[in-house]
Amino acid sequence: MNIVLVETNPQLNDAYSVRVKVFVEEQKVPPEEELDQFDDKAMHFVVYDNATPIGAGRLRELDGYGKVERICIDADYREKGIGKLLMEKIEAEGAKHGFSAFKLNSQVQAINFYRKLGYEVSSGEFLDAGIPHVTMKKHI
Repeated sequence: MNIVLVETNPQLNDAYSVRVKVFVEEQKVPPEEELDQFDDKAMHFVVYDNATPIGAGRLRELDGYGKVERICIDADYREKGIGKLLMEKIEAEGAKHGFSAFKLNSQVQAINFYRKLGYEVSSGEFLDAGIPHVTMKKHI
C-alpha cells in the first residue's frame, strides 16, 4: 500500500474514481453532492495497491480545524487497517500545515472507527446526502 498526497491530475482523477465508486455507486450519493466546490481548495490523498487506486480522502481548513472529508476505501479492501493508515497520513500532513485540531462528519455506521482514532462525537445526528451523520473532533 502506498498513500500519497495528490500532486498530479492523474492522481486527483484516481482519488475521484474511488470516491465515485464508494459514494455515488455504492452509497447512492448524487454525483453533484459528492464532487463539490471544496475540491479545488482541499488537499487530496489517494491510497494505491500497486497502481490501483483503492482509497481516498481530502483535508481542508474550516474554522481553524483541519476538516477531514470524503474518507473512503474500496469495499474489497475494508477491514484491513487501510482506513486507519489513511487517517494517520492525513493527520500528519495536516499537522505539517499547522492544524492541531481536526473535525469530520462521520456516517453513524463509522463512529466506532473514528473513536478508535481519538475522535469524539460533538453533535447530534443529522442527514448529509440522506445518510445519518454526526460531527466528531480530535485535538492532537
